[in-house]
Amino acid sequence: MSSFKQFNLDPRILSAIERIGYKEPTPIQLEAIPVVLKGGDVMGAAQTGTGKTAGFGLPLIARILRHANTSMSPARHPVRALILTPTRELADQVSTNMMQYAADTPLRVGVVYGGVDFRPQSDMLRRGVEILTATPGRLLDHIEQRATNLSQVEIVVLDEADRMLDMGFLPDISRILKLLPASRQSLMFSATFSPDITKLAKNFLRPDPVVIEVARQNQTAETVTQEVYQVTDRDKTDVLIDILKTRGVENGPMTQVIVFVNAKITCRRLARTLERVGINADAIHGDKTQEERQAALEGFKSGAIHVLVATDVAARGLDIKELPYVINYDVPFSAEDYVHRIGRTGRAGAHGLAVMLATTEDTRLVEAIEKLTNQTFDQKPLRPLSRQMRQEARRGERDRHDRERVDTPEDERLARERARAYVPPAQRHRDPIFDTPYRERRTNSRPTEELRVFEREIVRKPRQQAVLLCGFGALRRR
Repeated sequence: MSSFKQFNLDPRILSAIERIGYKEPTPIQLEAIPVVLKGGDVMGAAQTGTGKTAGFGLPLIARILRHANTSMSPARHPVRALILTPTRELADQVSTNMMQYAADTPLRVGVVYGGVDFRPQSDMLRRGVEILTATPGRLLDHIEQRATNLSQVEIVVLDEADRMLDMGFLPDISRILKLLPASRQSLMFSATFSPDITKLAKNFLRPDPVVIEVARQNQTAETVTQEVYQVTDRDKTDVLIDILKTRGVENGPMTQVIVFVNAKITCRRLARTLERVGINADAIHGDKTQEERQAALEGFKSGAIHVLVATDVAARGLDIKELPYVINYDVPFSAEDYVHRIGRTGRAGAHGLAVMLATTEDTRLVEAIEKLTNQTFDQKPLRPLSRQMRQEARRGERDRHDRERVDTPEDERLARERARAYVPPAQRHRDPIFDTPYRERRTNSRPTEELRVFEREIVRKPRQQAVLLCGFGALRRR
C-alpha cells in the first residue's frame, strides 16, 4: 500500500496532506512527484479529476521550501513558482489547492485573473508572493504595471495546455516565457495530447522531457457511464427537460447537473427556459462578470441551484465533489472538449452519468469523438414524453414529496389557523353594495351656485375654441 510518506516530503507538507484527507497517491501523482522532485521537465497526461494539481503542486512546494521565510520585506518574497491556467475558475481552484498544501509553511500563495478589480491583486503582488497562479492576459497586465517580476522563477507550470492553445494564448505564453530564467524547470500537464501540444512542448520544455501517461491517451474515465441519444433539433429542449425531471433518484428530478452548450446566447436562453418550467437553473458564460460567475458556482455547489447551464468556460476548472450528472445539450465542436466536459463527473473514483443529445447534423462531430476516445456509441432515438406521461411524472413527484414530508407542530398550528379563517367560495369577494336593493333618489333642490358656474364654463368653451380657429382677427373684433 503506497502513501505520500514514500516521497520523503517535508513534515509540514505531509501534515497538510493528512488534514486535507488524501490517503493514497493517484497514478499520476505516483509517477510525477518523484520526477518533479528531481528537477526534471515533465509532459504529463492524465484523465481529468485524477489529481494532476497535487501531482505538480506538492513537489513544487517541496522544491522552493528552502526559500521560505517570515520576513515582511517584499524583496524576500519574489515569485519562485508560476502556474499558468486558461480560465479564471481553474486559476482560482488551483490557487485554493496550493494554499491548502502550503498552509503549514511560511510560503505565500497568490492568484491573479481578469474580470475582477485590478488594485487588490496589484497590492498583493507588491507585498510579495512565492507561488503565483495566473491567467496569461492578466499576468501581462501586472507585469506592464511593474507590480511583479519573474526573474527569479524556478518552476513554471502550464496547466491544461491544450485549452490554452484553443483559446489563443500562445502569443501571451511566449511573451511570459521570455521573461523567465533559461535555467527554470518546466512542467506541462493536460488531459489530452494533440499534435499542437507536442509541438509546443518542444519549444517550452527541455530536450527529452519525461513523458507521463497514466492512461491511454485521450481516454475517458471508466467511472463515467456515457449515453448518446438521437433527437431532432425541435425536440431537443423538451427532451432535456424530461431527462432533468425524470432521470434522478427514484425517477425523480435530477440535482447537481451541468448542462454544456456551445454558444453564450444558447446558454442564456436555455437557463431562462428551464426556470420557466420550474427547474432551478442558472447560467455561466464568458459575458458574465467574475462576481456573477462565482455567485452561480457557489449557489450550485451549495445546492441552491440544481442545474448549471455552461459554455466551455466551465469545462476546465470546476471541481465539484461527487458531481453525478453532466449533459451535453450541444455536441462540442472539438472532440477534446468532450473529454473535459464529461471529466467534471466521475472524479476521484466516484461514479457519474454523461448524456449527450445529438441531431443528424452532429454526425461528423460524434464520429470525431468516437475516433478520439476509441469507442463506438450506441445511439438511441429519444422523443419527448407524451402529455399523459408528463402528468404522471408530476403526480409521482407530488406523491413522493408528500411521503417525504413530516408535519411539525408549527405546520399543525398554521393548519388550524387556516381552518378558522376559511371562507366558503360563495361568500368570497362579495361587495355589500351589490346586496343592497336599488332605491330611486328624488330631490327638488335647486342647482347650487357651483353647478351654475360650471355650466357657464362649459357653454363658454366652444366659443373660445371658435375664436382660436378664426384667427387673430376674430380675437381683436371680440
